[in-house]
Amino acid sequence: MLVGCSGKDVTGNNTGKVEVVTTYSILYDIVKNVGGDLVEVHSMVPIGANPHEFDPLPEDVKKTADADVVFYNGLNLEAGNSWFEKLLGTTGKTGEDAPVFRLSEGVEPKYLTTEGNEGQEDPHAWLNIANGIKYTKNARDALIQVDPDNKAVYEENAEKYIIELESLHEKAKQAFNDIPEEERYLVTSEGAFKYFSDAYHIKAGYIWEINAENQGAPDQIRQVIDLINEKNIDVLFVETSIDPRSMETVSRETGVPIGGELYTDSLGKPGQEGETYIDMMKWNIKTIAEQLKKYSN
Repeated sequence: MLVGCSGKDVTGNNTGKVEVVTTYSILYDIVKNVGGDLVEVHSMVPIGANPHEFDPLPEDVKKTADADVVFYNGLNLEAGNSWFEKLLGTTGKTGEDAPVFRLSEGVEPKYLTTEGNEGQEDPHAWLNIANGIKYTKNARDALIQVDPDNKAVYEENAEKYIIELESLHEKAKQAFNDIPEEERYLVTSEGAFKYFSDAYHIKAGYIWEINAENQGAPDQIRQVIDLINEKNIDVLFVETSIDPRSMETVSRETGVPIGGELYTDSLGKPGQEGETYIDMMKWNIKTIAEQLKKYSN
């Protein structure tokens, strides 16, 4: 595999950087933290958009064809309309030697349970920060593979980043300890918080299980309303990359307020609270804990 050095600046001149493509913004940030100044990273799915289903733009196709390395999440995330698989075929990034890496490699998957989705992998592994550390190590190893001359730099960058992630993971495990267990209920539009809820000892409910399926159907609305009434849930949440209208309907029907927005499938825009992976996880942990405490009995 060739050492990546095909990055170009706006004038088309070689920059000597490893040219990287990621499927969406969270992977972009993790890879950028590991690669630092040695990489030029392009993220395909725009911030705030849905990576489950996506139509790559001509720029995405060109950058993927030219890339020294391509990173994707896997675990059923980029499977909608087989958009990522088709992109790899179009750009010649197929075969055992293709520089295409799944950042969720080594993650213990959780599975979908709703009718029609049974047994499919839930992709939202990054919402457990311990898995984010695995993503970081996989990014480090892949960059070393394509650019071995800079192994020491990638190792140093990854080590510093992992220390930050480990610290945040430990804080997250303590964040909900003073909330009664029966009141640690996180209800969102998409069921993206399976990994988060298991890691940080909180229960999760949702309107629909994954964004690739129908969203906000009457039976889904009815089921989450029944859950809210049964468990006496006092606050709801909506995701930044989701149309809020379904959750607003649930809020009106139950009289339960929406306590805040959470980041799931996308970072926040530059200047927003969740503009990096670490910032989005800090925001989620803080928002969930504060709102659950606010409405705790």
